[in-house]
Amino acid sequence: MPCCHYNQRPPLRFHFCPPSTASKSPPMLKLLSSTSSRAHCLTVTTATPTLLIKQEPNSVFHALGRLTGLTRKSHKNSLFRACFCSDSSDGSEPKPAVEVEEKGAESESESESGSDSKASSAIVSTYPRPEDCLTVLALPLPHRPLFPGFYMPIYVKDPKLLAALQESRKRQAPYAGAFLLKDESETEPSSSSETEKSVYDIKGKELFNRLHEVGTLAQISSIQGDQVILIGHRRLRITEMVSEDPLTVKVDHLKDKPYDKDDDVIKATSFEVISTLRDVLKTSSLWRDHVQTYSQHIGDFNFPRLADFGAAISGANKLQCQEVLEELDVHKRLQLTLELVKKEMEISKIQETIAKAIEEKISGEQRRFLLNEQLKAIKKELGLETDDKTALSAKFRERLEPNREKCPPHVLQVIEEELTKLQLLEASSSEFNVTRNYLDWLTVLPWGNYSDENFDVIRAQTILDEDHYGLTDVKERILEFIAVGKLRGSSQGKIICLSGPPGVGKTSIGRSISRALNRKFFRFSVGGLSDVAEIKGHRRTYIGAMPGKMVQCLKNVGTANPLVLIDEIDKLGRGHAGDPASALLELLDPEQNANFLDHYLDVPIDLSKVLFVCTANVVENIPNPLLDRMEVIAIAGYITDEKMHIARDYLEKTAQEACGVKPEQVEVTDAALLGLIENYCREAGVRNLQKHIEKIYRKIALRLVREGSSNESVISGEVVQPTEAKAEVDETDQHAAANETTVEVESVGNSSHELKSESSVQTSDLPQDSKDATETEKLQETETTKAVEKVLVDPSNLADFVGKPVFHAERIYDQTPVGVVMGLAWTAMGGSTLYVETTHVEQGEGKGALHVTGQLGDVMKESAQIAHTLARAILLEKEPDNPFFANTKLHLHVPAGATPKDGPSAGCTMITSMLSLAMKKPVRKDLAMTGEVTLTGKILPIGGVKEKTIAARRSEVKTIIFPSANKRDYDELAPNVREGLDVHFVDDYTQIFNLAFNSYTRN
Repeated sequence: MPCCHYNQRPPLRFHFCPPSTASKSPPMLKLLSSTSSRAHCLTVTTATPTLLIKQEPNSVFHALGRLTGLTRKSHKNSLFRACFCSDSSDGSEPKPAVEVEEKGAESESESESGSDSKASSAIVSTYPRPEDCLTVLALPLPHRPLFPGFYMPIYVKDPKLLAALQESRKRQAPYAGAFLLKDESETEPSSSSETEKSVYDIKGKELFNRLHEVGTLAQISSIQGDQVILIGHRRLRITEMVSEDPLTVKVDHLKDKPYDKDDDVIKATSFEVISTLRDVLKTSSLWRDHVQTYSQHIGDFNFPRLADFGAAISGANKLQCQEVLEELDVHKRLQLTLELVKKEMEISKIQETIAKAIEEKISGEQRRFLLNEQLKAIKKELGLETDDKTALSAKFRERLEPNREKCPPHVLQVIEEELTKLQLLEASSSEFNVTRNYLDWLTVLPWGNYSDENFDVIRAQTILDEDHYGLTDVKERILEFIAVGKLRGSSQGKIICLSGPPGVGKTSIGRSISRALNRKFFRFSVGGLSDVAEIKGHRRTYIGAMPGKMVQCLKNVGTANPLVLIDEIDKLGRGHAGDPASALLELLDPEQNANFLDHYLDVPIDLSKVLFVCTANVVENIPNPLLDRMEVIAIAGYITDEKMHIARDYLEKTAQEACGVKPEQVEVTDAALLGLIENYCREAGVRNLQKHIEKIYRKIALRLVREGSSNESVISGEVVQPTEAKAEVDETDQHAAANETTVEVESVGNSSHELKSESSVQTSDLPQDSKDATETEKLQETETTKAVEKVLVDPSNLADFVGKPVFHAERIYDQTPVGVVMGLAWTAMGGSTLYVETTHVEQGEGKGALHVTGQLGDVMKESAQIAHTLARAILLEKEPDNPFFANTKLHLHVPAGATPKDGPSAGCTMITSMLSLAMKKPVRKDLAMTGEVTLTGKILPIGGVKEKTIAARRSEVKTIIFPSANKRDYDELAPNVREGLDVHFVDDYTQIFNLAFNSYTRN
């Protein structure tokens, strides 16, 4: 008895479709006709299910009659053969191949009995029967479930499992269970190769838990190496696990739930499935020629097979196919299949719409291209227009002609080669655009074109003084540059670096220098720059490639000797695209930039005439090789007197113009400006001072507008009454009050005064009209003479304009107490004074220790330890009987606690504070000191002398102690900075001790 019965349905005959052809062949459709027989063979090999149908003509009516019950008798029996081919090695979706073969005429009863003796021998007759297999080997399917009646090749990498399959086939029990593998993570899809790898690695109970319960009993058709060909027979459900390696499970055979073949709902659903499949095959270009053959033989399927067939050939994902496989209710299974084929139809429609739109677009572009080409050919024949390549070449040659004699020979050679290359390229090629852009950049650069420089030192000095106050070092260096150029007859480029805190005018001085030298100005910032291509340019092979900043600079300014300001050079970044600081080495090296090579242009460019001015806040952040190539000019900041001059001569005028306020409408006193500088704007620069001055003038503008609006109020009637007019009414004499009016008017630039106009004309002596006219003229005259009061800004009302003071006096103590000493510090905003405070926590035998606070850095903590050690040695020398440090725990604090502090220059201040506490002697109240100290008492030099001196003057300190090595720095300060200061230079702490304590006199 044949073993391939399918629920008492006509037997199935299966043929294997090789995986290579199923997975790799391009979509094609071929109809094979045979004249020697009545059969037609249609083979479809596509990326979707493959269908092979052998049919006998004119059987569609019998097939539909059998499926719908309309025709009870049929003269044909159909044998359906289906194969599902998949090549799991490449991770592609499985590709089903279906064969439908019609045998000779047989009765329906014979087909229902399942005893077809004429069936093909494609399915091996096995024993035991499929329904007798209750324990099977479990085979995991990673991609799609296997439907009954379909082929599926799988690859078995487990040697034990492969041996077990071969053994089962030898025992004439070639059956196994094929079960779909569950996804390990539904939210993180993995590639096909990862899925295959995980399938091979999972074994035993873990594999059992990953399998879907419902699968298919599969006959092992053949085993070739590690490839096993499976043929689906019937549905199975896993009940329990028998063994782990190889995985063997007990199963129950599932049967479809009983259904009524004559049920109208099932018939209607099946017809809808057939109709939808027909529509899919019509709309899809992959199945267009197959619709007739498939429609004629779809009736040979019964309802369950129709549902399985539709789900198997659909492009649904594996979970949706598994849902169809698990459904035993025929009606529900048909509904699920209907949903899948409906989706296929929608996808086919969308595909057809997209293809149509693209086809229309391509055809339109081709038509436009042909018309444009014809138009160009016509214009060229008539002599109306030359082609694009000729016009471009003419434009480039015309652009190059003025500078041809100055252009270097190697550049001319490259340009000529590129012009020749341009003529040989097609205008539609990508290389044509690259060459055109390259020529555009080569011909637009100012080869050998230099601007006429100014060698007049006096004129340059005047221009620099007009724009900036102070900055003597910078101005002197620029004048030296001009003087050298005048003596040589030509100037060379230099690299100057201006360093200093924010707001001191580093960037703005660059524009003034360019104006003084009569050079073109170009500025670009490198703060945060992390791509070398911004400096050196991109290679032309990249899409959207552009030259670097220097080439763009030369194109914009049009001369080869501009002044280039490179801003924020101390804030260069470094990323995956290279190190821009290293790329700047070539640009800022006087020995290399004469042949600067940009990656885009790929020809040397002479930048030796360019004057580079760089700006930086902290010089220490600049890499040493780059810093070595620059001439550093430090701009320490401005003292109070300099800020006063800058505010009067520059900032105030700018603010007046920006706010539309006339000078005669406002007056800001010197005391107000001084209070603004000392209590609001203590920074080294003047940017914050400019913001506060602009704020004052904005509020003045608002006040002027409000007062002007109130003065323009109009009273309806013939007489306009001024706001400031006051009528003096004498209640006892109504007649006199009508003829006398007192008007108070405030004039510009003077305090308010009263203008009294009295009329002695009696009302009875003049007509009423004449009296009204006279009064109107007087009031109009008063209206023209009135003006708005001049706004005065002084210390008393300064807070009304800029708010409460931000800074207070840095001097905390009027009289310095014991254990407190004033030190001097440098910050990025300028200099400041700080106090070092020391007190004792507890005393006792051997309790000597030191505790420091104030958010001090590591260097400052080490300075405190050095100071503690040296202070003990000095105290032992000065007062041998004083055991203060040995028996006292000290607490050293540096306010303010929220400000981070670090640096070695507070060493001498800490020693003095500890000795003051130990000897119970306060230091002089007007004394401040700074200097790094060693364990032997030597005082080392420090930095920021100007900033610290300015901070000492701001705190009204008269006596300052500096290291001897800083005397040269102090002597370079301006006289107005050194005025009134008693400065001592020391090289040993003994000198500081004598100045702080021996000369002490309590005030």
